[in-house]
Amino acid sequence: MNKTRLEAFSDGVLAIIITIMILEIKVPHGHEFADLKPLIPKFLSYILSFIYVGIYWNNHHYLIHSLTKINGKILWANLHLLFWLSLIPIATGWMGENNFAKASMTLYGVVLFLSSIAYFILQRIIISTEGKDSVLAKAIGNDLKGKASSVLCVAGVIFSFYNEWISGAAYLTLALLWLIPDKRIERITSKN
Repeated sequence: MNKTRLEAFSDGVLAIIITIMILEIKVPHGHEFADLKPLIPKFLSYILSFIYVGIYWNNHHYLIHSLTKINGKILWANLHLLFWLSLIPIATGWMGENNFAKASMTLYGVVLFLSSIAYFILQRIIISTEGKDSVLAKAIGNDLKGKASSVLCVAGVIFSFYNEWISGAAYLTLALLWLIPDKRIERITSKN
């Protein structure tokens, strides 16, 4: 298998995840702007999750671009990441349906955290396959940004038990941290 097929499959799964999320937002009955008001929490949770899926899509592109070979470990690690990302629509829907209730914020954070762990595992497997002098290894270095992401996810989960707004602020901060795609890999590959 070449990396083009792996990337195409992953892109398809991510596109389906976004499609599922938008289909959860139902057209309101009525013809007044006030009829849209109940959709606000659903739409806000959709926006946040759309950003997260977009972040993973962008950074996944750079990960796959750094590959020179594919093996079974990489395929399974990639599927592991896609599994956790595929749960984002459920967490998003529950969060939006319940106006960001504490339990829904907890589930959302757990899904984000496990997605970040799966991404980290995929990175590590790629580095172990490609070697410690690989493009990816050079690009991510000690990966402070990735480690900070996991800390923000855990903080969001912990805060969700006490205050859903602080939890939401942690998740929003995390999204803003990654909103601009991670250019570390792109910089290294453009030099080669």
